[in-house]
Amino acid sequence: MFSARDKNGQIRHLLVDTQVPKGEYFCPVCNGLVRLKKGEIMQPHFAHVSLSNCYYHFENESKEHLNLKAALFRWAKKNEKVEVEAIIPELDQVADILVADRIALEVQCSPLSKTRLWQRTKQYQQAGYQVIWLLGEKLWLKKTLTPLQKHFLYFSQNMGFHLWELDEKRSLLRLKYLIHEDLHGQAQYIEKEFAFEEGELLDIFRLPFQKQLLASFSAKTDTNICHYIRQQLYYQNPKWMKRQETCYQKGENLLSKSADDFYPQVRPVRADEPFCQIYQDLSAYYENFLRYYQKAQNKKSQIVYSPAFYTRNLH
Repeated sequence: MFSARDKNGQIRHLLVDTQVPKGEYFCPVCNGLVRLKKGEIMQPHFAHVSLSNCYYHFENESKEHLNLKAALFRWAKKNEKVEVEAIIPELDQVADILVADRIALEVQCSPLSKTRLWQRTKQYQQAGYQVIWLLGEKLWLKKTLTPLQKHFLYFSQNMGFHLWELDEKRSLLRLKYLIHEDLHGQAQYIEKEFAFEEGELLDIFRLPFQKQLLASFSAKTDTNICHYIRQQLYYQNPKWMKRQETCYQKGENLLSKSADDFYPQVRPVRADEPFCQIYQDLSAYYENFLRYYQKAQNKKSQIVYSPAFYTRNLH
């Protein structure tokens, strides 16, 4: 943490005041004793002597978390009012970075429970704050979307499902967007990178919702998809067994279908429960997506488009 109270009750911020002297300091949340730590490897910071009584700080922060908070603070304060570790009393929360009084930037470097993520997100939203979750290295999207990563997804008509990542080593903010999943469960998407402190930070976060040319990409499809599905059924993959059961109820059988029957192979992300960060109804998007590809004459390849494309091309 970068802020603490001194013995006179004054808040001292290490990212604002670089001349903080040694002495006794206390956590602004739990009033527990903290130590000022200055070394060559990590950013100067305060660390709890004991975390047992702090309801916000469950563990002392990693080097990655501290460095990313510091980088975002420096970037945001170039153009906006910004506060690091902002205490929000009405929510019993501390925002990693609070920009323009109402936009909370939360740096998440380690897994957390879905319950805790839902709780924190909904508290922000119900109080009129916008929260943007930024994922550290352990939570980056790689080959597949985990159930937790799906709850970090945002959605816009221009960029579809998207999420934000922070790369401490390369000093980058990364946007992964137009995220889809294929029938293998693999994620396919496009990405943009933004160097720290280049451009206005809030403008970058607004990008998915700004007017722009609609994005698209050529999806990777499996010419042997029927063989893959037969294998999954042979090994009783739960996901494919459930799909087979659904087919049986309709008097159909996955094993009798052709590759064209599984077109399009790359589809929008779905979840077994509501998305945490997405509140709009996506049913029209899902319907327009499938209707568009049902009309396709060539089912050997697939171009994936932004959600707005399907609306425009069906009316």
